[in-house]
Amino acid sequence: MISLFGSKKPDHPMAEIKEARKLLEDLPAGDAYKCTDELTHWLQSIMAEAGFKPEYRAQLVQLLDETAQVHVRKLARDYMASPRLSRLQEMRLWKAIYEYWREAGQAYAACVELYAAGAKGADALKASMPLLLARALRALAAQTKWMYVRYGPMDPSVWSTIAKVYALAETRKFAQSQVALYAGVPGETTPEQEFLKAVMLSASSPDSLLPLEIELCERLIAHVCAAFTLRLDLQPDIAYWIDLAAGQAPLRLARPPQHAPTLRFFAAGKALEELESLIAAIKTTGVVPPRVNLGGSYPADAVLDVLGHLALYWSPKPPERKHQRHNVKSRLNVVHGFDGVLGVFGAGGDNAGEETWIVENVSAGGFGAGIPEIKGEWLKIGSLLGLQPEGGDTWVLGVIRRLQREIPLKGSVGIQIIAKSAELLPLSAGAGSSETGILIGDGSEAPGEARVLLRPGTFVPGQNMEYQKGAASCLLLPQALEETSEEYELVRFREMIREASSEE
Repeated sequence: MISLFGSKKPDHPMAEIKEARKLLEDLPAGDAYKCTDELTHWLQSIMAEAGFKPEYRAQLVQLLDETAQVHVRKLARDYMASPRLSRLQEMRLWKAIYEYWREAGQAYAACVELYAAGAKGADALKASMPLLLARALRALAAQTKWMYVRYGPMDPSVWSTIAKVYALAETRKFAQSQVALYAGVPGETTPEQEFLKAVMLSASSPDSLLPLEIELCERLIAHVCAAFTLRLDLQPDIAYWIDLAAGQAPLRLARPPQHAPTLRFFAAGKALEELESLIAAIKTTGVVPPRVNLGGSYPADAVLDVLGHLALYWSPKPPERKHQRHNVKSRLNVVHGFDGVLGVFGAGGDNAGEETWIVENVSAGGFGAGIPEIKGEWLKIGSLLGLQPEGGDTWVLGVIRRLQREIPLKGSVGIQIIAKSAELLPLSAGAGSSETGILIGDGSEAPGEARVLLRPGTFVPGQNMEYQKGAASCLLLPQALEETSEEYELVRFREMIREASSEE
């Protein structure tokens, strides 16, 4: 506010850095959720105050962000470590994390924009610009990551902001300036590396990963990001590109884009070799090397799955569809979950949750479908589906492999068909235990082999199962647990038929 006698100090609780620090010291340190929420509101408050000078505003943004780090990390750990959260708890946590990173990204980007626009007093920001740029890109990348965690909807403004911030880093020669991002975080980074982390996560098909796999993906990207490649022109080993002037997410290089000075081409580069070396090391030792900071301890198999996914999508020739897709428009009846599938196959399960989706394309391996209205929070990667195409009288089994939300209650899915035929099996596993399994077939089974879907937690390694096949008793000897999700276990068995007269 300006008076006749000169400038007046803004009427804001954080107008003095000493008062700002005192307010932050009074935060409830033992409550990460409340701290994060309050810090988010403080970011909003200081960015709404017009009277702050650019240098002081940037100082406050950094102070709030540094204070928030331990609390936001705690919330993220709680979110990833608690897959059984209720819908309300999960949404509450997610919103706190996402809203914080959104406000932090906008705040840093606004500080950067003041410098770019030559605002009065903004020259004082020059010395801190590499750090402001790197933190802006880190916060914006975190915002995109948490949108991926819920599979969208994606805020269309984020990639525009990322592009503008990185373009400024290049034009002002700050892109490769080394900075220590936060106290206590080992190593240094650059605005270019933070930009590459964001675009490489986008290029890694996060819409086909579970939330915990997205977390591991982000950590592994950070581990190898110094080896990524960024170029001004197209080269043979580059598979992805982004236009800094377009404000759109990175794209796969289906065909060369029309030349423009704002195009940037990027690829894994030598990071792919590092991935392959890491995969070999984990397969040899059975453990993840201590030098790889994943933010926690994870089973080697889970890390290998994500490494394999990254190696696939970081290849100079990313994976193409196994089967040609054909555009169609038809309706698809859908039930979900193990009990829903049992219901449509006649085991008295619950198929009351039947929905109707719109098939948009079809191939020999599955469907691409639009969901006019997402009902409930059950929809996720790995969901088991019973599917009945319009006009048909038979059901097939599928699994959701890709998921995107266009708006909160509308989205699209990629569905893999795992069985075109299925048979219910009343199973026993000794000691009077019984369970209904689903014998599935897709034509890939070897003679004497059976693939069975079981309810989660049913499979016990080494435990045989049995069912009646007419007058004969069929023994199922477990060979491998092929796949698991929250909704099913897919087990491959060797089948042995014992005649009724056989000795027990």
